[in-house]
Amino acid sequence: MQTHLADFIKHTDAGREADAILRSCVHCGFCNATCPTYQILGDELDGPRGRIYLIKQVLEGHPVTAHTQRHLDRCLTCLNCETTCPSGVAYGKLLELGRYQVEQRVKRPAGSKALRYLLLSIVPYPNRFKWFTRLGKVFSPLLPKPLKNKLPNPPTTQTEMIQPVSNASRKMILLGACVQQQFQPGINHVTKRILSKLNIDTISLKEERCCGAMSHHLGAQKQTLQMIRQNIDAWWPHIESGAEAIVSTASACGLMIKDYGHLMRNDERYAQKAKHIAALTRDISEIIVNEDLSLLKIKPAGRIAFHPPCTLQHGQKLSGLVDTILTEAGFELLPIANQHLCCGSAGTYSIFQPALANTLKADKLRNLQANQPDIIATANIGCQEHLRSGSKVPVVHWIELLD
Repeated sequence: MQTHLADFIKHTDAGREADAILRSCVHCGFCNATCPTYQILGDELDGPRGRIYLIKQVLEGHPVTAHTQRHLDRCLTCLNCETTCPSGVAYGKLLELGRYQVEQRVKRPAGSKALRYLLLSIVPYPNRFKWFTRLGKVFSPLLPKPLKNKLPNPPTTQTEMIQPVSNASRKMILLGACVQQQFQPGINHVTKRILSKLNIDTISLKEERCCGAMSHHLGAQKQTLQMIRQNIDAWWPHIESGAEAIVSTASACGLMIKDYGHLMRNDERYAQKAKHIAALTRDISEIIVNEDLSLLKIKPAGRIAFHPPCTLQHGQKLSGLVDTILTEAGFELLPIANQHLCCGSAGTYSIFQPALANTLKADKLRNLQANQPDIIATANIGCQEHLRSGSKVPVVHWIELLD
C-alpha cells in the first residue's frame, strides 16, 4: 500500500511504525472473511481492510469526523484478522495508533465521554471498583443498562488462603487481575492450589496495579504508562530474587503484559526491564502444559465446550494449548463451530457497543451449547462473565476443572 503521511506524524516513531504496517497491507481482503463485525454489518468500513484505509486517511492529513471514529470504535480488536492475514499486517498496533489520533481530533458526546471517564477512574482500581459495585447494586435502577448488566454477583464459593509451599524449588508471580478479583476471586485461589501441588510457590503483590489493558484500549496513554511503570517497580525485586515467570489466569491481562516491551520501548529508564518482563510473562496454560498432571489427581467429569478467548488464540497465538491440556487430563471436549470468532465481550466493548456484543454472544452461545455440554469453559474473566449472562449451563475458567 502506498503512503504519503502528513508532516505532523511522518517523522515520529508512531509515524514510522504506522507507515511500515500500512505498506505491508496488499488489499487482499482475506481479513474480512473472519472479521465478526464485517460479517454482521456487511460494510467495508466495518472490516479490517476498510478500517486500515480510514486510518491511512487520518495519518495522511485528511479531515477526521465522527464517521471515522464510529467505524474504528466498532472494531472488537479481536485480532482474528491478524491470524488470517497472509502478509502479517500488525493490524492491532495500527488500530491503536489510529484511534489515538482520532481521539485527539473528534469530540465525543457528553454521555459517552462521561462513561469513559467513569470506567477509567474506577475499574482499574480494585478498592474503588469494589465500593462502586456495592453502590451500584443499591442504585442500579439509575445506571445505564449496559453498565448495570456488568455488575458482579457475589462469588458462589468461599475462597481460602493458600499457604506457601514448604521448600518449593520454584516460584512465580501470580497476576492479581483487578476485574477478576471482584467477579471471580476463586480462580486465583484454585490456581495457587494447583501450582502448589506441582511444587510451584506463588507470589501475590499488594503493590501491583492494573495491567493497563483497559486504559490502553480507551486511549488513556498517560494512565497506561504509569500503571506499567508501577507494575515493573513492584515485580522487579522478585524477578531479581529468582521468580521465573509472571503468570496470568486472565488471557487479556497476559497479552497486555507481553506487549510491555513494545509500549515502553522509548522509555530510557524502563525499556529494558519492560522487555524482560514481557519475555517472562506466561498464560497459565503455558505453565500447566509442561507439568506432570498426574500429581493433581484429576477426576474428569462431564462434557466440556471450550471457548478460547481472542486474546489467547489470536493475541498470544496459543490456540489449541488448553484443548491439549484438558484432553490429556481426560476431559471430553466437544467440537465447536466457528471457534475462532469473538464472543463479543472484548473488554469494554460490550458496554459501548451492546447491540453488536449481544449478537455475537448469542451466536457464540448457540455454537457452544449445540452439543449439549455440561460446562462451558474459557480463559478470560471478561468472556466468562459475558457468556455467563446468557448461558443455560455453568461457565467457568478452565483451570477450575483441574482442581
